[in-house]
Amino acid sequence: MRVVTGLSVLVLGAGGIGHAVVSGLETGIDRVDPFKDMKNRPQGGHGLNLLLVGTDGRDKITKSEKKKYRLGGAPCHCTDTLMLVHLSADKQRASVVSLPRDSYAELPAHTDRTTGKQHAAHPVKLNAAYAEGGPHLTVRTVEEMTGVKIDHYLEVDFTSFMKTVDTLGGVDICTAKPLKDTYTGLDLTAGTHRLDGGRALQYVRSRHLDGASDLGRMQRQQKFMAALIKQTTSSGVLMNPVKFQQVASSMLESVRADKGFGTEQMLQLGKAMRGFTPASSEFASVPLQEEGFQVKGIGSTVKWDTRKSDKLFRALREDRPLAPQLPKQPRATVVGVAPEQIRVQVYNGTPKDGLGQDVDAGLRGTGFNTTRAPLSGGTGDLARTIVSYDPRWDRSARSLATALPGCELRAVKGQGGTMKVIAGSDFTKVRQVKAENPQRGEFGTVTGDQVVCP
Repeated sequence: MRVVTGLSVLVLGAGGIGHAVVSGLETGIDRVDPFKDMKNRPQGGHGLNLLLVGTDGRDKITKSEKKKYRLGGAPCHCTDTLMLVHLSADKQRASVVSLPRDSYAELPAHTDRTTGKQHAAHPVKLNAAYAEGGPHLTVRTVEEMTGVKIDHYLEVDFTSFMKTVDTLGGVDICTAKPLKDTYTGLDLTAGTHRLDGGRALQYVRSRHLDGASDLGRMQRQQKFMAALIKQTTSSGVLMNPVKFQQVASSMLESVRADKGFGTEQMLQLGKAMRGFTPASSEFASVPLQEEGFQVKGIGSTVKWDTRKSDKLFRALREDRPLAPQLPKQPRATVVGVAPEQIRVQVYNGTPKDGLGQDVDAGLRGTGFNTTRAPLSGGTGDLARTIVSYDPRWDRSARSLATALPGCELRAVKGQGGTMKVIAGSDFTKVRQVKAENPQRGEFGTVTGDQVVCP
């Protein structure tokens, strides 16, 4: 989850900043050698692949921060989050694939880094690879599972994450519904919030907000990464040497990287991503066959869908985009219930011919499931548009009302799941709306511009 900080290495890079500045920053990076003596590795493809690892390290967190942000307990020395980042060969696209920490995995034969004991190949949850064999075993396991050759390794913890967000001045996050998690202390009202480092950490750690658990958390992490890219690329950090050095120093203070990730690589990545926007990034999750897959001695794991995941990682190796190429969508207001899930019957409450058709077409155009057969709403001349709804579907009603500014909401017990819109003479146009969690493509893919604040 803190791995978003690692991604900012890509975003920040060294865009417009001198070689000497980056050389000075490089000396502060803690080095590891995850590729030592590795054999039979996958064949390299086009583009650049980085494995971003977020650990639960909390050794440098103060007592007050631990209490405020619910960071008590001893660190497990394992990975909370793993993400595979692919930078396309033309430097125009970054594809980020979340690898669930509870994924069923089979570790290759190895030596336990703590006990020195030799282990034969055996099944585990993916995040246990780090605990047993550190970065080296983590890279080996991911390469064997994905068939993707890892070019660089980046590892971050709580400290670098919070400091980086604070140095950037915070990151904007939008939510269409309140978010409250008693485990992490997250408590956000509906709307737009600028999160500082501590609250951002609560946001990306929370997994008790709904029934989606880790899947929901991964989607929020991806949303935060997109917002981080937007904040970084729009705030002038890349062109301000002083601000750049502040952010990069905070970020790299607690980062570990492979020995090959140095000055030249940072300069190349920074130059490549100087023109990046949220739309340049795409986020996906490994397709799953089964959640709650029970394994003796391990417990509940998540099992990948072999056919779909093979297709996903083949696309990365072949340097192909994961998100479908869709026409650019108009800006839309975020609502709590997806328009596609809301059934609507439109009525014309005025003598104006064709008004019902206009309202039906407008609502259908922004995604609502209309009947496509508007009806007459009576002989009167209704001045104000009315949305009537069954109180059991109040969230859907509020989403529909957002698309009809100025309308009146009327609760009607027993009406059922279909919303009724009686168009009045005040109607001018339908406001574009979209779900907070947009419809995702074949691999659960969204682009960054679909999930950042409008």
